[in-house]
Amino acid sequence: MTTSVIRPGEVHARLALSDGQTAILRGPNWNDLDDLTDYINGLVAEGAQITKTEPISREAEAEWLGQRFSEIENERMIMLVAEVYGKVVAVGEVGPLTGERGHTGYLGIGVSKEKRGKGLGESLMRALLKLAKRADLKIVFLDAFATNKAAIGLYEKLGFKEIGRIPKGLFRQGNYIDLVRMAVEI
Repeated sequence: MTTSVIRPGEVHARLALSDGQTAILRGPNWNDLDDLTDYINGLVAEGAQITKTEPISREAEAEWLGQRFSEIENERMIMLVAEVYGKVVAVGEVGPLTGERGHTGYLGIGVSKEKRGKGLGESLMRALLKLAKRADLKIVFLDAFATNKAAIGLYEKLGFKEIGRIPKGLFRQGNYIDLVRMAVEI
């Protein structure tokens, strides 16, 4: 993998959101710990279509962030946070696979409820795909809840295509939901 590492705190881009605010896409740093804990717990409280359903402790988030820093340093993770007015409001990452699948990477993204629909998710994904390409990845894939039509629409806009589906792949609040696998060649 060629270097595509965004160092802790390193600014990757500044962008104007449709609400007139400015977002900074940058590498995460330890000062983000409380924001990241609030961010993920906000998504959990909202019942967002993510795989986490239980709140995360600050300690667990610190362990996760430390692991991410190690993966970033070893070029096994591409990660950006989006900051608006000094607060982390979105997170995205691409985890390159290894061995015979080393040309592929798994993308994950989340945007705080108050920042959705303002162009942030699309800009964050475009930045991650550009960094993934710079890291010599050829294919990026992701999983989505079949019920998350807005996200699937965005992924399709960026060139992702459905490549598979796990019927009833998720069980949430008494309902089964298909899990949709999507991929894009970059």
